[in-house]
Amino acid sequence: MPSPLTFRPVPLDQDPARSLAGAMRDEIATIYENVDLDGPDMPKAGPRELGPPGGVFLVGFDEKGVAVCGGGVKDLGGGTCEIKRMYVVPEARKGGRGRELLEALEEEARRLGYEPIHNFNDNPVATFFGEKGL
Repeated sequence: MPSPLTFRPVPLDQDPARSLAGAMRDEIATIYENVDLDGPDMPKAGPRELGPPGGVFLVGFDEKGVAVCGGGVKDLGGGTCEIKRMYVVPEARKGGRGRELLEALEEEARRLGYEPIHNFNDNPVATFFGEKGL
């Protein structure tokens, strides 16, 4: 079993996030060759949607620092998030990397799902107060 990945947010319009998302799109295009992936009816999942404050794109790096996977979380509002552009490079597949990526993205979705609330305890060093329904 390979060493666990290290995940970091990377803006979708910067490498290696851009390259991973491009490789995912190229692979999807071969599967859905009759679909206009850039058409107006396609859900949006660009840098704006997969970046702060309502989203994130995570890149998973292996023990050598090589980017082997990536994916995004998009806040849909109302406490709902959607996972977008999840991709693992072919050389890293079948080793549990997809599962690691999904778990990291789910953790980000949980983080994005918190609702702002009032400062309930007057903590002088806190900058955000949130609540999550369980």
